[in-house]
Amino acid sequence: MGFFTGLILGIAVGLALIVGFVRCENVRSKRRSALATTIAAFARMTVEDSRKILAPEYYPSWVVFSQRQKLSWLNLHLTKIWPYVNEAASELIKASVEPVLEQYRPFILSSLKFSKFTLGTVAPQFTGVSIIENGEDGVTMELEMNWDGNPSMVLDIKTRLGVGLPVQVKNIGFTGVFRLMFKPLVEELPCFGAVCCSLREKKNLDFTLKVVGGDISTIPGLYDAIEGTIRDAIEDTLMWPARKVIPILPGDYSDLELRPVGILEVKLVQAKELTNKDIIGKSDPYAELYVRPLRDRIKTSKIINNDLNPIWNEHYEFIVEDASTQHLVVKVYDDEGVQTSELIGCAHIRLSELQPGKVKDVWLKLVKDLEVHRDNKNRGQVHLELLYCPIGMGNGYSNPFAPDLSMTSLERFLKSGVNGTEAIENERGVIQKKKEVIVRGVLSVTVISAEELPAVDLLGKADPYVVITLKKSEMRNKTRVVNESLNPVWNQTFDFVVEDGLHDMLILEVWDHDTFGKDYMGRCILTLTRAILEGEFKECFQLDEAKSGKLNLHLKWMPQPVYRDS
Repeated sequence: MGFFTGLILGIAVGLALIVGFVRCENVRSKRRSALATTIAAFARMTVEDSRKILAPEYYPSWVVFSQRQKLSWLNLHLTKIWPYVNEAASELIKASVEPVLEQYRPFILSSLKFSKFTLGTVAPQFTGVSIIENGEDGVTMELEMNWDGNPSMVLDIKTRLGVGLPVQVKNIGFTGVFRLMFKPLVEELPCFGAVCCSLREKKNLDFTLKVVGGDISTIPGLYDAIEGTIRDAIEDTLMWPARKVIPILPGDYSDLELRPVGILEVKLVQAKELTNKDIIGKSDPYAELYVRPLRDRIKTSKIINNDLNPIWNEHYEFIVEDASTQHLVVKVYDDEGVQTSELIGCAHIRLSELQPGKVKDVWLKLVKDLEVHRDNKNRGQVHLELLYCPIGMGNGYSNPFAPDLSMTSLERFLKSGVNGTEAIENERGVIQKKKEVIVRGVLSVTVISAEELPAVDLLGKADPYVVITLKKSEMRNKTRVVNESLNPVWNQTFDFVVEDGLHDMLILEVWDHDTFGKDYMGRCILTLTRAILEGEFKECFQLDEAKSGKLNLHLKWMPQPVYRDS
């Protein structure tokens, strides 16, 4: 009896398990089918469908709708009218570029002009268009453009030796973004007064040079000189913020022309942990800085020999034409003497990130290429102090030198001195004579304490002290030694007479005192800019060239400014 009961129960349980498994599989199959249907529906969705489902405020941060629209219709019509565009645009471009070629003409050439200039029979292709909304009185349109053209461009060059050569520019390939600005808007057809044309972004520009009936390499350095001149001319005449203004309706459009909108003050302080490019010894680094890569606007620092942590403390000034789109670019090279310098790394910062009238202290990580964002190799860092001052400061920005703001006595002086201009007359009219400001005063440095210093003794302790050096005058002081401590407290104050505060800097080195010598523990390098502008501040600074460690300082500035003509 028990056998039959167990048999029946076993069969019933087995059937129940089979039925349950089949039902679960059916449910899972239905769910997969429904999910596949949903995914297929999402795949068929357009941008307009997405906008109907979700309001903009509910979009996840990773959802991006492209603002660029395709332009197949424009490319079709441009191909038809290109012969007429070629004839009209060739003369316009030639007339615009030739004077700039003469301006950047290399010394080895006595003449550089186009003997023939046409854009060829292949029209550029526009791959996308977008409308830029910036709140200005006008309409700004940006078009992505590709051009693998067959232009006929021949440069008639003459060298200083009297040799004349026809040089053909061929195999031109260009990819970039072309900007059109229709402004100002008016109540008369075609509803805008003028068109501004410019290359907003130059993603790629390739071309080759060939002497007609000869070899350009027979004259050493000629190829590089002509190529550099052409690229400088394009940069100066076509690249944003440079623009060509074409009046459509009668009127004064001088406000649309390229003009300075501000001055960028840059202090190149130092770099650290640079990649060593030399097999024997260390790199000999120097830096190039620019806002626009024009030959006469690129600033070059001095060369620091055999040092991967160079200190420059050099000041530069750059003209800014469009703070919303321009960048400051820094490139650090290893000097190779007569050979071509080797790039260590480069970095850039958008001017739009700077608050006008306020000093920004930044460390920028060096990368191999500004266009490649994924670069995990440590190439070093560069230290900059930046100050952007819009011309006039009358556009809502706070000006620390304005009379209606609270200023220190130094700032009041800087208002009359650092603004640094004095009207003088010469044969070309009234110009501004710049004044070089000499900020003299007393700097009071209080070394309060240090935290988390690295252990350098065998017992896991250290006997630290700090050496304070004023770099330009080489004045030096040092604190007392605190025995067996990684978190020493000094609370010692030192006064330094500073003869040129804007160009001097403070170096604080932490050492471990030993009976027979000393061990280096790290350093901290400061400019005096913040102390001069704020008068007094207290801050905790991270030690460089150390695994860990911080230095707590209090700086106070008591100015005695003077100025001289430069």
